[in-house]
Amino acid sequence: MGENKKKANPIDVHVGSRIRLRRNMLGMSQERLGESLGITFQQVQKYEKGTNRVGASRLQAIASILGVPVSFFFEDAANAEAGRTGFAEPDQGFSLLEFCSSTEGLQLNRAYIAIDDAKVRRRVLDLVKALSATAEA
Repeated sequence: MGENKKKANPIDVHVGSRIRLRRNMLGMSQERLGESLGITFQQVQKYEKGTNRVGASRLQAIASILGVPVSFFFEDAANAEAGRTGFAEPDQGFSLLEFCSSTEGLQLNRAYIAIDDAKVRRRVLDLVKALSATAEA
């Protein structure tokens, strides 16, 4: 029976990873997302792993709860379907998804999102860009 185990579809895995990424960016637990959807956290886990496919109406509900358009979950999905993660920058071993899922990445995202003033967010971005340019010099 183990040999007949169905391999997860790359698009389902990609969509699930994007659900997990956004949920973590918001600091939301699987339990809380599940409660909002009327499902168990185990079902949320299966969606996030790509083990279970997310239906269209459920994906719309998840998008609404997580405050993103449905298209967010499909960003860079073409690379996932081709078997590439699509998150890695050229010549870098550390991917965007790994960074955003890391403790520092999550803290940075949460803090940045919490800044209400768009002008302040822009100045923070300019500062980070200036610091990274200085580090490269």
